Amino acid sequence: MDGSCNHYSISLSSVWLTCFCFCFIFVSAELHRFEHPVKADGSLSFFVIGDWGRKGAYNQSQVALQMGKVGEKLSIDFVVSTGDNFYEKGLASPYDPVFKDSFTKIYTANSLKKQWYSVLGNHDYRGDVQAQLSPILRRIDSRWLCLRSFIVKTEIVEFFFIDTTPFVDQYFQNPKHQKFDWRGVIPRKKYLRRVLKDLRSALRESVANWKIVIGHHPIRSIGHHGETKELIMQLLPILEANNVDMYINGHDHCLEHLSSITSQLQFFTSGGGSKAWKGDFHYLDGDEMKFYYDGQGFMSVELTATDAKIVFHDVFGKVLHSLDLSKQPYTAM
Repeated sequence: MDGSCNHYSISLSSVWLTCFCFCFIFVSAELHRFEHPVKADGSLSFFVIGDWGRKGAYNQSQVALQMGKVGEKLSIDFVVSTGDNFYEKGLASPYDPVFKDSFTKIYTANSLKKQWYSVLGNHDYRGDVQAQLSPILRRIDSRWLCLRSFIVKTEIVEFFFIDTTPFVDQYFQNPKHQKFDWRGVIPRKKYLRRVLKDLRSALRESVANWKIVIGHHPIRSIGHHGETKELIMQLLPILEANNVDMYINGHDHCLEHLSSITSQLQFFTSGGGSKAWKGDFHYLDGDEMKFYYDGQGFMSVELTATDAKIVFHDVFGKVLHSLDLSKQPYTAM
């Protein structure tokens, strides 16, 4: 087995439509929505995996194996990727063999042959961003869907996928050190205003019983990168004002759960898809920290209209941490 698993315990085009098994709804020039069906009993189950694309190395293949086994038991409906999909510098083109070597040839279990909803990470921005957004990839592997920001709607939950990399100041401060593909982002301030405006409007209009926001960078984390101050200032107030239940991210190569002490918001990091950072964390005092694991693994979520079960699994499929949430069904005023 490759890599260490030691840990510290405490308008889309009509071509696109032919590739998807779900319904697309056009909302505006900037925001896209997709509908995903729930199971016959009204429930939904899915995986969250981040920071994975290393051609199977650093236990990526082993994590994929366990995802396949657990996915069969849970009969998952789809997979969420929290970004840094392809290392070290994203994809060079839509025909880059890294796509097949790190995705198609790795996640081969029948239970994982479902839709993958993906956001971009900072490493993805270091390659050809347009490649990951290209319909060509969906012709190569129909599971793939990656957009900058978008919404997935079901009968019981709405998922709001947010492009967080352009929020981080340091990526713009030393462009000679690391080059990023900012096409579609510049001018930056205008882009960020639009992202926040679209998210705020969508959250306000949502009547879903569960609201889950997904981005690459953490808002709160004790991992290597820690909290993202730009998201604390600009994104967090919007989430709290609109009663978001979960914020899920990657970026830190670990699994963790923090619970807000000022709102119902739960923070989950699932960035253990391949390379992990053993022992690289920051202590946190108080009641926010619920779980931290610095090895590889993934996260599963089972949802009904009123109940949620979140589970973190390690590289062997072992359950490391679980959380049960419940809430009353949404009723319109």
